[in-house]
Amino acid sequence: MSRLILHLTTLCIAFAMAGTGAYAQIATDVAGRSPWGSHDEIGTLNMMTDQSRLDILQQVHSGKVYDLSVDLFVGMPTCCAEAFGDPAYQIWKTHEPTRQEGGALVSHSSDTILMNTHTGTHIDSLNHFGLHGRIWNGISASEALGDRGWTRSGADKIPPIVARGVLVDLAAFKGVQHLPASYAITPADLEGALARQGSELRPGDVVLIRTGLMTVWPDKSQYQLFNQSGLSLEAAQWLVERQQVMLLGADNFGLESFPSTNAENFAPVHTYLLAEKGVPFMEVMWLEDLAKDKVYEFLFVAAPLKLRGATGSPMRPLAIPIAARG
Repeated sequence: MSRLILHLTTLCIAFAMAGTGAYAQIATDVAGRSPWGSHDEIGTLNMMTDQSRLDILQQVHSGKVYDLSVDLFVGMPTCCAEAFGDPAYQIWKTHEPTRQEGGALVSHSSDTILMNTHTGTHIDSLNHFGLHGRIWNGISASEALGDRGWTRSGADKIPPIVARGVLVDLAAFKGVQHLPASYAITPADLEGALARQGSELRPGDVVLIRTGLMTVWPDKSQYQLFNQSGLSLEAAQWLVERQQVMLLGADNFGLESFPSTNAENFAPVHTYLLAEKGVPFMEVMWLEDLAKDKVYEFLFVAAPLKLRGATGSPMRPLAIPIAARG
């Protein structure tokens, strides 16, 4: 019982600090320390509990399932191949059956894939970005980075996610197919889109941002990293500190707007969310079907591959409509 009381007290303190803005003042451009303790490796996903999962499961009112992931295929757009020289997605056969009729009784086929862990629809682990050599919870590379990756806050530590999800359709709010290149979404944009939809955010939500960029997928000439629209730092701060979201996602490559206007930090939203606040997030999400059907609130279910120490992992998120609740 005492452990439960301590956990609830920690949650209340974390929420209160976030709501007042005090949490934001713990550090600036410095890796944050977790209110969930020195051993925490999942950050805001600690907001998810057995009770919160049960509550949202009980609100499901439809059997329709929305797949929020994209196909993986050779030649697909990838952020990291074009921008950083990482391997592009590849798949090849390692075993195949004979092509002649009357072959062996049993046909055996298998294949192998090569890909960066940030390919296609994926989640960024808290060890993906750091500040001054430290990742979330003040962990330094010297103490937790080995030849095979980080020993802390990897994709294997991310639990299955079952939570209330909210789509924020910025493209519809602006009345465009997709937001302009490098457009930085503001807090006012988020408030306006939510008001248009009649949606509200609640602590512990999974919030998915639709820029509309998936309307040009998979055209590599238009779906690119360094000219994409996305969240501004101020918008990310509004979501985390004012709305107390648990997890973020978007239909673009990097969640945030690129290129950065910060001369010293090419990815300020990445470092703010992952290193300072312990908020993981998802990228390259397929949100077109939700937007088409105007499904703004839903049960969100997803889990990454348990890639030990990895900075990210492919995933296949699902959304199931829930009943509106006042």
